[in-house]
Amino acid sequence: MRVGSSPTARTIPIKRDNMDKEKAIVKVTLAGSAVNMALTLFKFAAGIIGRSAAMMADAVHSLSDLLTDAVVMIFVHISNKPADSKYDYGHGKFETLATSIIAVALMLVAGGIIFNACDVLIGWFKGEDIPKPGMLALWAAIASIVFKELTYQYTVRMGRKLGSEVLEANAWHHRSDALSSLGTLVGIGGAILFGERWTVLDPLASLVVGILIVILAWKMLRKCLGDLMEASLPLDVEKEILDIVQSFPDVSDPHNLRTRRIGSNYAIELHIRMDPEISLLEAHSRAHYIERALKERFGEGTHIAVHVEPVKPLKKLEDHVIKNR
Repeated sequence: MRVGSSPTARTIPIKRDNMDKEKAIVKVTLAGSAVNMALTLFKFAAGIIGRSAAMMADAVHSLSDLLTDAVVMIFVHISNKPADSKYDYGHGKFETLATSIIAVALMLVAGGIIFNACDVLIGWFKGEDIPKPGMLALWAAIASIVFKELTYQYTVRMGRKLGSEVLEANAWHHRSDALSSLGTLVGIGGAILFGERWTVLDPLASLVVGILIVILAWKMLRKCLGDLMEASLPLDVEKEILDIVQSFPDVSDPHNLRTRRIGSNYAIELHIRMDPEISLLEAHSRAHYIERALKERFGEGTHIAVHVEPVKPLKKLEDHVIKNR
């Protein structure tokens, strides 16, 4: 029997009807888009008026959030389509693809922030002055931290409840914007508080935030690559699968367990053994009950394949001896 390669624990989400799930994801994403639109306009205005390089970088980050919101809504619609002749296992992998796009977008945004910060810092080392940021940029950073953290909390909670990988990824895009604004707040606040000699804190804050976003995006992308490469489900999930199967009477030796993710859904394949003297109808019925139990636990969209084999004669004799001792 093969078990999963990843030891990471994961809360099993509550599965819903695909149509209800899609509507819920779009609703959450639209709410985040409204926040992103307002903050993007405010940040660009504050960055220009307040003469803050960090705030301009922060505004670009918020603009990228708007683009990823569009990616979420497009791909979620595709991923929730039922299986067809072209995609026998459904369209769930499109959700993983969308999550990958969001991760790459985060990396590109972070790269732009890092490049801009380094350009300003190089100029500073050459003796160029860095303008002191204004108070409007400071207030924009505070507003961004508050609203983006609230948006993150709402989005990640709904993502876990709906079992949506792409919604959770988008939530982290909101959180990265809040972290970006936190770094911007430190840089702008320090430059304002300590005067002209410390205006370098503004681009330094941008540099640190950019590096943090790259790390976050890489972790997200690495998980997506694992799903696209058919990585196994976490060990605790595979153990729960085996516990459910072994809870059925007259079913023994679950083996050759193979698991993977298809978007937000799971795929489970395994072999079990039953008494060779029971009828084909009874064996099929027991396998069906196992499938139902697994779908009730992990969702109706779970792909399950149960292969039934006869109990080995020696194994059956051993069980008989133990039972009659």
